[in-house]
Amino acid sequence: MNSDKNNRHVYWNPYFGGFLLGLLIIFTFYMTGRGLGASGVMKSSVVTVVDQVSHEHTLNNAYYSRFVEEGQSPMNNWLVFETLGVLAGAFLSGSLAGRIGFRVQHSPKITVKRRLVFALLGGVLFGLGAQIARGCTSGAALSGMAVLSTGGFITMIAIFGSAFLFAYFFRKNWI
Repeated sequence: MNSDKNNRHVYWNPYFGGFLLGLLIIFTFYMTGRGLGASGVMKSSVVTVVDQVSHEHTLNNAYYSRFVEEGQSPMNNWLVFETLGVLAGAFLSGSLAGRIGFRVQHSPKITVKRRLVFALLGGVLFGLGAQIARGCTSGAALSGMAVLSTGGFITMIAIFGSAFLFAYFFRKNWI
């Protein structure tokens, strides 16, 4: 997609993107018998690092030992390959659209450092929440809603509800 004279990029309609995401979830259920998910990759990565540092500790730890099988890497997981595919697809899409570049988007009212600190804090909190809830937005909410799970609907309501409530307190950083 090319830029217009104001150097603004043309993006897909978000409803069309949501429709395609819905088709992708149906296709994923059909092909794998599971929905989408991404937060499990972080768990696999942490278990792999801990296992590389101390295999004995991993085997003796009640949590880590559940993810380690003899002769199998925790990275040999469908979520890892799904996430690598998402990253590759995002890079390809950004390249084709001419949107690959390093920049920090932020309001003129805050500094780049503050924006990065808030982004890191938000990411850490969302990651912790995903582990506590046993699923991220795609796993718990989207895939849960696709199978009409009450938990999926509650998760989505909680995500959007908390974002709506917290937006009031953080809006001065963006407007």
